[in-house]
Amino acid sequence: MSQTQSANEITVVSDYVCPFCYLGRQSLEDYQDEREEELEINWHPFDLRAGKRTQDGEIKGDVDDGKDEQYYEQARQNVRRLQEEYDVDMAMELVDDVDSLNAQIASLYVKEHYSQAEWLEFDEAVFDALWQDERDIGDVDVLAAIAEDVGLDGDEVRSAVDDDAMRERVETLFAEAKQGGISGVPTFIYDGRAASGALPPEQLERLVESD
Repeated sequence: MSQTQSANEITVVSDYVCPFCYLGRQSLEDYQDEREEELEINWHPFDLRAGKRTQDGEIKGDVDDGKDEQYYEQARQNVRRLQEEYDVDMAMELVDDVDSLNAQIASLYVKEHYSQAEWLEFDEAVFDALWQDERDIGDVDVLAAIAEDVGLDGDEVRSAVDDDAMRERVETLFAEAKQGGISGVPTFIYDGRAASGALPPEQLERLVESD
């Protein structure tokens, strides 16, 4: 994936179903609050469910992805720790029964057809719908409602999710992320430098402001 970006832009590779992506974005918001000039977020989608996604696009929960209960318990502990550290309330720690593919298609459509500010509001609303309200962001009706709640056209979002060309483009971006060496999310990229994880604000500052 291309890492070319402007001096006032940070690339964020993420997936809505990743709790650390949600926490990382909260940390980025805290860092942004301390900056004089806000960084524009160049979002790049990532398919966290790729190992369980079949060729027809369905998620198979019984596929062995090498992650056992000990892995998930450690992940839950890390989510709880970061919630406390970043002062973020979440309705749940992990989610395994929601597929974000439709949400990422909708988000790409909004990113390309609306302003940065409108996309950011939609993006944050999708995150909140899942992690605050426990809504199924894989449901096109939920996505259309989220769009309308932030002043966008819900029917446009429905059409985008049903558009095979949009789906193929998102899948191409998934592949680009992997080809670019992204193996975990969130990943933050600035000026060719990359760092992964729900980084605290001070680490994001070092990533962006180090010479």
